[in-house]
Amino acid sequence: MKLADILIAVIIFICVAALTGNSTLILLILVDSQLHTPMYFLLSQLSLIDLLLISTTVPKMAIDFLSGKKNISNTGCGTQMFLYQMLGGAECILLTLMSWDRYVAICYPLRYRVIRNHRVCLMMVLGSWAGGALNALVQTAYTMHLPKCGPKEIEHFFCEIMTILSFFCEDTYVYKLAMLVTGIVLLLIPFAIIFSSYSLIFFTVLHMNSPKGRNKALATCSSHLMVVSLFYGPAIFTYMTPGSSHSSNQDKAVSVLFSIITSTLNPFNYSLKNKDV
Repeated sequence: MKLADILIAVIIFICVAALTGNSTLILLILVDSQLHTPMYFLLSQLSLIDLLLISTTVPKMAIDFLSGKKNISNTGCGTQMFLYQMLGGAECILLTLMSWDRYVAICYPLRYRVIRNHRVCLMMVLGSWAGGALNALVQTAYTMHLPKCGPKEIEHFFCEIMTILSFFCEDTYVYKLAMLVTGIVLLLIPFAIIFSSYSLIFFTVLHMNSPKGRNKALATCSSHLMVVSLFYGPAIFTYMTPGSSHSSNQDKAVSVLFSIITSTLNPFNYSLKNKDV
């Protein structure tokens, strides 16, 4: 068996594991009334985003490899680009809001149910999806509108914006600058909010008198922090560093970590460390 065959088999296996894990977690949260809390509601939305994110890229990649036809239409490329950007943006916003949820739960436990009521949770989720969709719409519309210099081969396993930019005849400096600003808004600012939230959380935890409560709080936070690290690390590498500083192979490897590995690990990370689940 060729190395490429082994690689695609491993990726398909990981994809199936991601789909199974995220679907199971969503179903479990829906059917178990004990899990009908703000934290698990947000967690179900995170699993839904991961489920859709991995479905956006891997099935097309597997079909192309198995059929031997590695092509995609302009409409299909734009659709894939929009979905990928929308889901990535929504997850970025949702992870930030989840850190605020942990901050309220640990620092203001008696007021948690009042502050984090169902209406607030619903607004947070809708805001995440709306923010991701708006970001994706603007970037995809502008990217697909620019004139391309003839047919090109995409040096990637899906239509990734930074790769598509190399096709254009026009100077894309202004657009890349706009991408940098977008990265600051969707990556660095949320990351700073998450860092601030957890700084306050750890300060509160260190002053807890109960070792049991301290351990429970740290266990809950560690799961979210691991998810944040797996998400923001590859995202910042891809969108906040100069394209000349990394090769196409590095971009593809980071994209696999960002869109496949992370989506697979998230449900197991939350479930294996959580006694309720």
